[in-house]
Amino acid sequence: MILKTERKRPDSWAEFRARSKSGWLLAFLALDWGGEWIAYWLSGWALLEVLEYLQTLSLLLVVVLYFTDAGNRLKQKHYQAWQVINTAQGKGGNGGRIDALEELLEDGVSLTGVGLEDAYLAGVDLHGAELTRSSFHGADVRTSDFRRANLTGADLLWSNFRHSNLSNCQFQDADLTNADLNSANLAEADLSGADCSKVDFRRANLLGIKWQKIKAIKLANVFGVVNPPPGFLDWAKSAGAVAIESDKEWKDLLDKAENTN
Repeated sequence: MILKTERKRPDSWAEFRARSKSGWLLAFLALDWGGEWIAYWLSGWALLEVLEYLQTLSLLLVVVLYFTDAGNRLKQKHYQAWQVINTAQGKGGNGGRIDALEELLEDGVSLTGVGLEDAYLAGVDLHGAELTRSSFHGADVRTSDFRRANLTGADLLWSNFRHSNLSNCQFQDADLTNADLNSANLAEADLSGADCSKVDFRRANLLGIKWQKIKAIKLANVFGVVNPPPGFLDWAKSAGAVAIESDKEWKDLLDKAENTN
């Protein structure tokens, strides 16, 4: 900002020339003397002061408009994120969906009913997300963070949650048929009403899961599960679950059951 100051009237050329002892510097000193006079004349122009105030006001206006338009910018940001998600719906790969989903979650936007069929979302962080009635059918979300996420009524058929953190998740009435939960952390997860048929539970952490109202668990593989709740394994096996370490043996059993049906 240019400060408004009272300038002293410069010396006349004769006075200025008389003080200059170095003749070879005279040309440079003459430019400086001319500059002093120009600055002196302009300092008296009220118009320049008005222009300076207008410049300050324009900057202030820009700041005010920036903050007053914050809501519209946020809406535009969310619209673009949803556009990325919806455009890639039903397609494989990431397609920018990981960033879009995490941005929406960070802004507190509900992801209810989001369609992520066959998406590759390995490592996505959706902890605490509202994902009621969402679809991860065939999606690869291994090594992801879904702590405290609400997946009530979600379509999780053939999804891959291997090595993911699913602790405290809500899976009520979700369809987990053929889901891969191998080595996943399901501590304190609620599976009430969930269809867990043919789920790969091998080496999964089942500490404190709510299992008493599981809808179905036939042919699910519970080999090597960690921290199973009291009574869970006996009930699961009586309801048709198996405990098979070998991928091939379990697949052969699933294929046989499929051909029988």
